[in-house]
Amino acid sequence: MTATPAWPPQSTPRLFVEAPLAPGPLRLDGPPAHYLLSVLRFAVGDPVKLCDDVSGEWLAIARDVGRRDLTVEVTDHLRPREPVPDLWLVAAPLKKGRIDWLAEKACELGVDRLVPVLTSRTVVDKLKLDRLRAHMVEAAEQCARTALPGLAEPAKLTALLRDWPQERALFFADETGGVAAFDAMRARPGPAAILIGPEGGFTDEERAAIRAHPAAVGIGLGPRILRADTAAAAAVSVWMAAAGDWANPAVSEA
Repeated sequence: MTATPAWPPQSTPRLFVEAPLAPGPLRLDGPPAHYLLSVLRFAVGDPVKLCDDVSGEWLAIARDVGRRDLTVEVTDHLRPREPVPDLWLVAAPLKKGRIDWLAEKACELGVDRLVPVLTSRTVVDKLKLDRLRAHMVEAAEQCARTALPGLAEPAKLTALLRDWPQERALFFADETGGVAAFDAMRARPGPAAILIGPEGGFTDEERAAIRAHPAAVGIGLGPRILRADTAAAAAVSVWMAAAGDWANPAVSEA
């Protein structure tokens, strides 16, 4: 007997959309429509998985295809929005390319919020948040995430420390040394953030101000010197392992 093909197919594209999703017709235009029409050559009857960062993932079928827009019929709710670990990544902006990579990996690893922080040695003081957001959306689409990280406006380190929520642990990756990251994170469960400095590191004054904050915990990331973006990915990975997030089974394709 011939096996029934899986529906929707594993190759079904996945897109995030701004509109709230519910069963019924939905018009797509702008970048999502351009991708489906110009890149994938979408035709009537083709399936697409849509996410709205609120209700989860839905199946939709192309019903009316134009040159610059198309109408799809949203049919089935495939998955709810995934639970997201309560972890922020607070990182000094890096040069173009490396900050894009950091945003992508933060999304792939499950960070709930990316917070750019401006320090004395930050080499980039202006960020194109729309570009960073686009990189995170693309990463979420490729990695089958149904949730997007939040993206905060850049904040100066002094203001960040002044307004820091006391209930959120601030794990400070200090190149001068600290408690082993895994041990520190296991000892402080609950809402957390990881603070990563700029390529030139924190000044002595900044380091002293961070260490003096009641929510701060200095951590070490091993014997090797890591680039800022590598340190961010490593620290997030350690927190996910310590928090038990990686004990969950892998998400299966709908």
